[in-house]
Amino acid sequence: MKMLINVAETVVADALRGMAAAHPELTVDVENRVIVRRDAPFAGKVGLVSGGGSGHEPLHGGFVGRGMLAAACPGEVFTSPVPDQMVRAAAAVDSGAGVLFVVKNYTGDVLNFDMAVELAEDEGVQIAKVLVDDDVAVTDSLYTAGRRGTGATLFVEKIAGAAAEEGAPLERVEAIARRVNASSRSFGVALSACTTPAKGGPTFDLPPGELELGVGIHGEPGRERRAMMTSREIADFAVDAVLEDLKPSSPVLLLVNGMGATPLLELYGFNAEVHRVLAERRVPVARTLVGNYVTSLDMAGCSVTLCQADEELLRLWDAPVNTPALRWGC
Repeated sequence: MKMLINVAETVVADALRGMAAAHPELTVDVENRVIVRRDAPFAGKVGLVSGGGSGHEPLHGGFVGRGMLAAACPGEVFTSPVPDQMVRAAAAVDSGAGVLFVVKNYTGDVLNFDMAVELAEDEGVQIAKVLVDDDVAVTDSLYTAGRRGTGATLFVEKIAGAAAEEGAPLERVEAIARRVNASSRSFGVALSACTTPAKGGPTFDLPPGELELGVGIHGEPGRERRAMMTSREIADFAVDAVLEDLKPSSPVLLLVNGMGATPLLELYGFNAEVHRVLAERRVPVARTLVGNYVTSLDMAGCSVTLCQADEELLRLWDAPVNTPALRWGC
């Protein structure tokens, strides 16, 4: 497999050096693997910290900035960051108002963030934690106990980040983040396997002419494999899987997300099909975001995330945001 890298061992460090060069508004600690808003901390404001394995860009480092995360901790490819990174990030963004950890439900992330909570609190930082577990495809997987955390992570970080930007106290920011997660569901589809730099080849076997319904963002198995389907057929299957579980009674936020190798030409066409299904199911769409946001290296495929949103969540979603990967209202 051809990859635009030097050697597998330095791929994350090289990417962080490039990020630092492109975004002077961020402080990128390459050695300690922490990305922080250069203007953090803000007196009286909660700091949001998240992180996870690299390979899901722009999640999480691309979401550091005004109205979203105060800091992010990138691990090695598909590997959780370590507690020291999280503690360092919390200390860097704590203004005295506390820090909220946003954690995707993967075993390594959960264990390391739990340890980081204890260490940070020992250093006098008030910490709250929210677990994101929105994937309806499977209950348990190779990486998790319970549902996996996927596309709803973006909704949680954006909406809770807006609340923090407004100066909401830690308890309020945490409650909003939990409400967003509880109101969100996702379903992913893989058309091809992803390739990690260390392996240099596909991480799982997906024969030509087949797709994986319900795939995880590390290539974990989903519900079933089928012969290749049309965009229309995939939209019917994925949206129905989400709606069966979510059963929304109010308008939704919609994320049509690419897995890393799916061009926007295909994603916008798929978005049209998702809107068709939602209209047929009489589910109004309040806002739509289309693009590669929660990815799996070079996997071809897509995911659908819906978040049932009331007026407060919509207001916070619309609030200004200025990060490398998400920007509006500024």
